[in-house]
Amino acid sequence: MFTVFSLINHTYSSIGSEALYKRLRSFDLNDSDQLKTENIIKYYDENPTQREKIQFVFAQLGKQDNNSVVKQLTEDNKKQFFHFGLYLLLGSLPIIGVLLLFTQLAQYGVMIAISSLVFNLLYSQINKMSIGNELLSMSYLVQSISSAKQLSKINHPLKEELKVNLRPLKRIPFFSFAFRMGGSNEGEILFDYLNMFFMLPFISYHFVYNRIKKNKEEALKLWEVLGNLESAAAILNLRLILEEGCIPQFTNQDEVVAENVTHPLIDNPVDNPVHWTQNTLVSGSNASGKSTYVKSVAINCILAQTMFTCTASSFSMKRGHVLTSMAVEDDIIEGDSYFIAEIKSLKRILSKVKAGDRCYCFIDEILKGTNTIERISASASIIKWLSESPSLAFIATHDIELTEILKTVCENVHFQENVTNEQGIDFDYTLRKGSASTRNALKLLDIMEFPESVVAEAKEKAAYFDQNQMWENI
Repeated sequence: MFTVFSLINHTYSSIGSEALYKRLRSFDLNDSDQLKTENIIKYYDENPTQREKIQFVFAQLGKQDNNSVVKQLTEDNKKQFFHFGLYLLLGSLPIIGVLLLFTQLAQYGVMIAISSLVFNLLYSQINKMSIGNELLSMSYLVQSISSAKQLSKINHPLKEELKVNLRPLKRIPFFSFAFRMGGSNEGEILFDYLNMFFMLPFISYHFVYNRIKKNKEEALKLWEVLGNLESAAAILNLRLILEEGCIPQFTNQDEVVAENVTHPLIDNPVDNPVHWTQNTLVSGSNASGKSTYVKSVAINCILAQTMFTCTASSFSMKRGHVLTSMAVEDDIIEGDSYFIAEIKSLKRILSKVKAGDRCYCFIDEILKGTNTIERISASASIIKWLSESPSLAFIATHDIELTEILKTVCENVHFQENVTNEQGIDFDYTLRKGSASTRNALKLLDIMEFPESVVAEAKEKAAYFDQNQMWENI
């Protein structure tokens, strides 16, 4: 999903990137967010000039990874390590020293001015090492508020909402000069030194922090509004670059129905339909496309409810949580074997389903981390339990036995390969009804040029088991 996010993330600022990422990770299961977002998208589509102006403002703001702005805005018991009185005194000493130059105490003025400038420079550098992240975070927040002021002068659907939340924060951009840190040209370097000489970043931080603290709700809302404004442009861009895409329809029917669904990360993908009205087993040979198909449906269920855009010609569903157990790995740090990690992943799904929420469950190669007998018996029991809930499950499996055991409670679909002497194994990645009836693992061993004796003996043992339903001794 992070690769999907990277594909969609055509934003210019960290605010837009964070909003887009949050949208993919946690979404509301209601119509209000979609209506609001579609309103912005429609405005952008009909007013490309205004959209370019808005995107230019975000581009000027730019990206600052790990800016921690939201953390600053949401922490209630923030440690106050900025000693305002001390910084104010240190910042005043160079000025006092200069003023003394015009009095009878000129010799003291020179000493105070020079020593305070040197001390402030060193002290600023030391403090930046310990609280540099805080200053960078506040710097980006101040720049964001400045961008919000510019955006409040451009027409768009969120203009009034932006103005309301900006009102108590409108003086904060006056301190933006104090948070300019570093630079490549001589002017920026000189400006940075002046800031340090007079302790301006630390003094300004005090004023900005207190103003933000008094108006935390408005600041958080402003950050959210800015994020919504830019993320909507990214969604429109996604729709424009898709060769075949659609806006999903949300219904009250307990089903997912779609046409020409594809995986967004595959070049020249093969499209397939979805008619998901009951728990479904997807079987098929190795590399036939079953896992990719399950993932494409899962991704589109997420995109439908977050981006309101699907990689399909049509897509309709009832809103619900998307839960997956895919690409499970063992965890050395936690001490979990592959099987333990797998059952934890499945338990997470079952707990959410048990809570009564509408869920779409996607499981790839269920319980493959254990022996055949226990895998099939446990898998059958889990899938049967899921079929008794209002949720829906999509399960990709190699175990043909499951398709027979669960044929009364699950729909069966499959992928298959074509085998010819000339081309070997060829996949068309086309979904078919019913369960798979072919296997290709041994054929793949042959094609990959495993030792002939290994392949021949494996074929003999497989044939013996098919005929006798028991294994031949070695």
